[in-house]
Amino acid sequence: MGTGMAQLEGYYFSAALSCTFLVSCLLFSAFSRALREPYMDETFHLPQAQRYCEGRFSLAQWDPMITTLPGLYLLSVGVVKPARWIFGWSEHVVCSIGMLRFVNLLFSVGNFYLLYLLFRKVQPRHKAGSSVQRILSTLTLAVFPTLYFFNFLYYTEAGSMFFTLFAYLMCLYGNHKTSALLGFCGFMFRQTNIVWAVFCAGNVVAQKLTEAWKTELQKKKEERLPPIKGPFSEFRKILQFLWVYSMSFKNLSMLFLLTWPYILLIFLFCVFVVVNGGIVVGDRSSHEVCLHFPQLFYFFSFTLFFSFPHLLSPSKMKAFLCLAWKRRIQFFVLTLVCVFLVWKFTYVHKYLLADNRHYTFYVWKRVMQRYEIVKYLLVPVYLFAGWSITDSLKSKSVFWNLMFFICLFTVTVPQKLLEFRYFILPYVIYRLNIPLPPISRLVCELGCYAVINFLTFYIFLNKTFQWPNSQDTQRFMW
Repeated sequence: MGTGMAQLEGYYFSAALSCTFLVSCLLFSAFSRALREPYMDETFHLPQAQRYCEGRFSLAQWDPMITTLPGLYLLSVGVVKPARWIFGWSEHVVCSIGMLRFVNLLFSVGNFYLLYLLFRKVQPRHKAGSSVQRILSTLTLAVFPTLYFFNFLYYTEAGSMFFTLFAYLMCLYGNHKTSALLGFCGFMFRQTNIVWAVFCAGNVVAQKLTEAWKTELQKKKEERLPPIKGPFSEFRKILQFLWVYSMSFKNLSMLFLLTWPYILLIFLFCVFVVVNGGIVVGDRSSHEVCLHFPQLFYFFSFTLFFSFPHLLSPSKMKAFLCLAWKRRIQFFVLTLVCVFLVWKFTYVHKYLLADNRHYTFYVWKRVMQRYEIVKYLLVPVYLFAGWSITDSLKSKSVFWNLMFFICLFTVTVPQKLLEFRYFILPYVIYRLNIPLPPISRLVCELGCYAVINFLTFYIFLNKTFQWPNSQDTQRFMW
């Protein structure tokens, strides 16, 4: 029976992957016909990749407007160059815009498979219906609108996602040297991916802490020690436990032996930052680091919107309101803190106001900027979204949650520019780790993603416009 179910799941997976790839190929064809020249950031990425494709690797050939490392270009050359030797194609063909964009479509197939493997590893497999849930969850995340759109353009998103997911998978299987190496590849696509290498190390640490914490609780239960009472008692107990645990040389040496590949990678990253004079390569004027705390609130809202079948329901809203009333003093203080952070730490990047091709421009202009008070009125929404996200992760240990939210904070808050692309990786990591939702919710989520994808692709391909001072065709995109 088990073998039959596994075989059936294999058929479902093959069908889902084949259909997704077929639809993607059709969309890729439509993109290629409509978009014969580089668009947006492709105007920097594609010429650089073509220079590498022609064998021009010197620093003098580097475009100073590019702010990421050359991982995408190097891998693209490694993929397209063999086509010239195998099929006898000319250099003009193998280094063409279409061939380079197709590399990301190949990454999307790899991402589909990695998502499936991660769902199999992360989620328990004891329920009969879980195979269908895993396939539906994989399909849903594979066509996640913000990620899926960039599979058809020569951007770093697909490759960045591939190596980060691969590193996470290897970490879960305990192959930490491979995980760190893949984390380095992810870093070569986008420097902020170093945070997810830290997350992989944190995953190992959280697992060991959880095991020790359970042993500690069991010991206290057997010894019948009086529990610590008072406000924040659980928090105090955890802090006390962490202090005692970290004072043990045996514990620290064990964690070092498990995580040394990640520590080495982090050390190399620090060397890079010192030598480079910062995390950004090339043009740094538009990538200033700041404490943009509302970015965390925007991520919560983004997650609430795209995961609404799992996070938004009358019962959840009722539970939130009951908790807010029960702990009204704490919630009142938290609301004041959030209002203060919105007031003092909201930054508006020049690109956000200047570029009307991105959806974020319209979100900001028509929602956040319409009235000054709107950004404060949204604080209760941020609180509900944050609580709902935290509540959906309660199946994970407190230490795993701590690691995840530290990494989430690190990867979002320093960014000045509000850009939905920056939320893709943390969203996918989050979505992988919530319990498998019922099939009805997954179908609802998949249906919504399909509608959003249809609208965004239709608008991008058909609703073009021109700026008054330019003859170039402009398009709306994420």
